[in-house]
Amino acid sequence: MPQKINTDFLVVGSGIAGLWFAHKVSSLGQVVILTKKEDTESNTNYAQGGIAASFGEDDSPETHYKDTLKSSKGLAKQEIVQMVCDEGPKLVQELYNTGIQFTTYYNSTGVKHFDLGKEGGHTRARIVHAQDFTGREIENGLLKALKNKCQFYEHYLVFNLILDQNKTCIGAKVIDTKTGNIYHFFANTVLLATGGIGQVYLHTTNPPIATGDGIAIAYHAGAKIANMEFIQFHPTALYGHKINNRYFLISEAVRGEGGILRTQDGKTFMENYHELGCLAPRDVVARAIDKEMKKAGQDYVLLDITHLNPAKVIQRFPNIYTTCLSLGLDIIKQPIPVVPAAHYVCGGIQINSWGETNIPNLFAVGECAYSGLHGANRLASNSLLEALVFAERAAIKSKERVTPHNSKISPPSSLIPDSLSFSLTEQPKTVDLTDQLRKTVWDGAGIVRSNHKLQSALEQVQIIAENAKNIRPLTPGIIELNNMITVAMLIIQSALIRNESRGLHYKEDYPDTDDINYLKDTIL
Repeated sequence: MPQKINTDFLVVGSGIAGLWFAHKVSSLGQVVILTKKEDTESNTNYAQGGIAASFGEDDSPETHYKDTLKSSKGLAKQEIVQMVCDEGPKLVQELYNTGIQFTTYYNSTGVKHFDLGKEGGHTRARIVHAQDFTGREIENGLLKALKNKCQFYEHYLVFNLILDQNKTCIGAKVIDTKTGNIYHFFANTVLLATGGIGQVYLHTTNPPIATGDGIAIAYHAGAKIANMEFIQFHPTALYGHKINNRYFLISEAVRGEGGILRTQDGKTFMENYHELGCLAPRDVVARAIDKEMKKAGQDYVLLDITHLNPAKVIQRFPNIYTTCLSLGLDIIKQPIPVVPAAHYVCGGIQINSWGETNIPNLFAVGECAYSGLHGANRLASNSLLEALVFAERAAIKSKERVTPHNSKISPPSSLIPDSLSFSLTEQPKTVDLTDQLRKTVWDGAGIVRSNHKLQSALEQVQIIAENAKNIRPLTPGIIELNNMITVAMLIIQSALIRNESRGLHYKEDYPDTDDINYLKDTIL
């Protein structure tokens, strides 16, 4: 029989979104944070670039707003973009004040400023960073701030949301992946901050935990899912090496500092695709690299920074430098082989400006949510900013529903006992089906798509789903595979619906943008 655990706030995920929310509500009641792996394992932890906010003397929220709208290709919600750009600087400053060690410098008059980087699509330098390991610094700083304020449950995998008879979310069903024990957590407020979906693809910069769990369980509970066709492929992942089943990210900031993309024979090419050259938006760069690789019949292109000041490169990108060096690549002496890889989902669980889903008591923030900020293409380093702003707003809204000691929660008796049987021993078939799924989605719903490839991929995913549903007993791997199947279906079905090319979604059989029919969100 599952154990029942009551709390005031239930947070699923331990990236910046979940941790900032927990930080803001920890004084209001008991907070439980569930995380699949160690507390620091999340997409946030691998964010190298930084967090975008208008701190520069030549910058303003209005300029940031315009850059974000331009990148979104018409699908961003203007009022959301304005709100995020306006609230960003204040919250980033507050984040810094909690002890996050962003890179700073003193000007000639002795005043401290953030060292602002510049990335593709931004017309100003506005990327607040901690050298090239910003995500890790934010995550570790917030975990330190939350010490003794929240209860962390590591290696806990949520496999279902719990709804009452009124379709209100009152908790989640969870398995302890170390013991196989099942728990039912009940809370007045449930927040999904489960991150991305990168592991659905064969090539990804995301860690192994990014299997789209939050999006899948919210969808099965009745949440609306928006714009899953817009998957951002980071143009520059290190080719030829995987670290813990993910490609190592070569930050966009490397191009911001002057890195040049070249074909393997040394020729530059980005000037042929966009007026901003190597600083073009990511979707343009990823497609350009994909086209150049196919044209030459090669598996990668080169990112060259050998012309830059070596000391500056090592100072600005110590993590990238040392990691590449450990893999036998000295980036100050030789170009970096790079290839596009799945990096970020711009769609997700549809939320309003307070992070609320269409399911009462269920919030979603961060990469698993669709707020309307990114539209058809995410502007670099806007993701950490979005997570921060919406976690803040979700915390404000959730204060309205604080009920001491969960006095309003009455778990339906039908929930217990749970008839599911679990095992911690994974079956080889699970691994095979997972590999099949990743290759299918990469080939059929990758950087360049067509209705024929998408339809073929959908049929293959349906076959994989049939094979997966008969695997018993359930294991953590089966749960994640089923979530990935759901996410794959959502991506492919959304891409089939949108018969145009816009932002991150490119169809070779519909290469033009069609504002008459598709200047709208895709809702499933």
